Amino acid sequence: MLKIVKTSLVIATATLAFTGTAHANVEEALANICNIVTADDKGELRKKMRSVESDYRLKLHDYYSGISCNGQSLIRTAIENNAVEVGTLLVKKMPSKELQEPEKDGKTLQAWISENGHDSHAIAAVLQGRL
Repeated sequence: MLKIVKTSLVIATATLAFTGTAHANVEEALANICNIVTADDKGELRKKMRSVESDYRLKLHDYYSGISCNGQSLIRTAIENNAVEVGTLLVKKMPSKELQEPEKDGKTLQAWISENGHDSHAIAAVLQGRL
């Protein structure tokens, strides 16, 4: 009985240590994603998304809300920097249900686009098509 308890504690400790390391590695893997979006580098973004998916089994919607570029989401950053190719890719890869949900500031993407005068932006048109 005592051996089982010791084994369970060792496994639990090892699992917690591994989880903390994996989380830190995901953050490192996504460290320059804001620069990629700002530069409108669609190829590099695809590569980054593929590597995170294969290494950590995470899809875009799993980490999208946890990333902030100067206080803005990735799609908002793409719109503000006129990164049409990257913004279009992000909109197409996100589930449409999540595109309709409010972001950290409580505003949906559609509301934010309207408030900031980006209604005629190419990414806004793609977003409208998805919703």
